[in-house]
Amino acid sequence: MDTVNTIHIPGVGVACLHRSRRARRMSISVTASGEVRVTLPHGGTVSQAEAFLCERSAWVAAHRQKACLLRLHHKRLTGIHRPVSRKNAEILLRERLDHLARKYGFPCNKVSIRNQKSRWGSCSADNNISINQKLARLPDRLIDFVLLHELVHTRVKNHSKDFWLELGKYVCDDVETLRREFRQYRLDLL
Repeated sequence: MDTVNTIHIPGVGVACLHRSRRARRMSISVTASGEVRVTLPHGGTVSQAEAFLCERSAWVAAHRQKACLLRLHHKRLTGIHRPVSRKNAEILLRERLDHLARKYGFPCNKVSIRNQKSRWGSCSADNNISINQKLARLPDRLIDFVLLHELVHTRVKNHSKDFWLELGKYVCDDVETLRREFRQYRLDLL
């Protein structure tokens, strides 16, 4: 997807236009930072994008406001994010994961700590665990929740009822309470 240009629409503001060969229809999205993006299919014109944005200016305004409120809520949740360098995040998360794996006897092969865009963590079929370095910025109980979640996947490879019951044996609080709290944090805002 290549950026075509930007346009300014009264009531909407600046929008970035992207042309995509895969897009079948025009679409609008508002990012977590409040940026408006219009995706144009291969035959779409700038004037069509302008008309499309004008028709949907109320939708854009509502979603921009929602993004702004979400950022404020997220900032309040995390305070000023725990400043954690990549190196310190890796040390903290590796040590904590190793401790939990030994304490509860979980098998764990390879561990990688990376900056991921869409996942907090994952566990492969070979029990290789990948953890997002941004996890180190969350409260300790939520760090443990994610690490234990991935460690439990070394025994139960899905999200069945058995998985959640197994996870409940190891976490410090009720699983549903932790899940609700955890859902308030967004990777794209950290």
